[in-house]
Amino acid sequence: MKRIALFLLTNIAVVAVLGITASLLGVNRFLTANGLNLGALLGFAFIMGFGGAIISLLISKPVAKWSSGVHVIEQPRNADEAWIVDTVRKFADKAGIGMPEVGIYEGEPNAFATGAFKNSALVAVSTGLLQGMTREEVEAVIGHEVAHVANGDMVTMTLIQGVMNTFVVFLSRVIGYAVDSFLRKGDSENSGPGIGYYVTTIVMDILLGFVAAMIVAWFSRQREFRADAGAAQLMGRKQPMVNALARLGGMVPGELPKSMQAMGITGNIGKLFSSHPPIEERIAALQSAQQ
Repeated sequence: MKRIALFLLTNIAVVAVLGITASLLGVNRFLTANGLNLGALLGFAFIMGFGGAIISLLISKPVAKWSSGVHVIEQPRNADEAWIVDTVRKFADKAGIGMPEVGIYEGEPNAFATGAFKNSALVAVSTGLLQGMTREEVEAVIGHEVAHVANGDMVTMTLIQGVMNTFVVFLSRVIGYAVDSFLRKGDSENSGPGIGYYVTTIVMDILLGFVAAMIVAWFSRQREFRADAGAAQLMGRKQPMVNALARLGGMVPGELPKSMQAMGITGNIGKLFSSHPPIEERIAALQSAQQ
């Protein structure tokens, strides 16, 4: 319930802020008496598309901590926590990024990295991961997450999501206006958009949203291959990452909030909407890569 309530409140707040911003800038008035103002519509689509993606990025770290119940290790309480912090620091130094915050959360085997900036990110691992893997395998998973941060994946995926969102908002309203104009052709009392515009826009938002989600997921899967290779590079050999992936393939992947799934180590397998490639493909890519 906590995660659902947080998700709903966050989205309501984002929509409200974007709506107010669009009104203040006057870019929400793209439907005029003379027809569709494409310039104003593009501005509206840009604000709604990139605004939502950027706001989500900026609040990603606090949302991740709250929704997953992450305990940030400020002062290690035991040898295991000290080892995790030292491992993250070692990889961060090797990758040339600032030391991320390090956290642990209760849950099935998983890990994630998030944050708006590569020099102030968060790397968190689950208790299930620590209990179900060898230290070398956990080290490989941590290397994978640090590689995400070093590669700037959070920002990259935000930009891709923003572009997709902008196209969805823009195209759905252009198509909606075209359909409505066709349906109301010859209507002398045509003083504004009709029901055809609103219905078509909603339908196209949904359909184009699915297409955009598939495109974003494809980019996410390519990023996972790169992070796997990054982990192998940070460790100096690829076998630990291969072993970690093989073990994860036999585990029940830990569920992450949707806003964090693209940064996790596991994900759905074999689907167009999956943020992660199949484990078998990731292992094959690692084994065939030159070290």
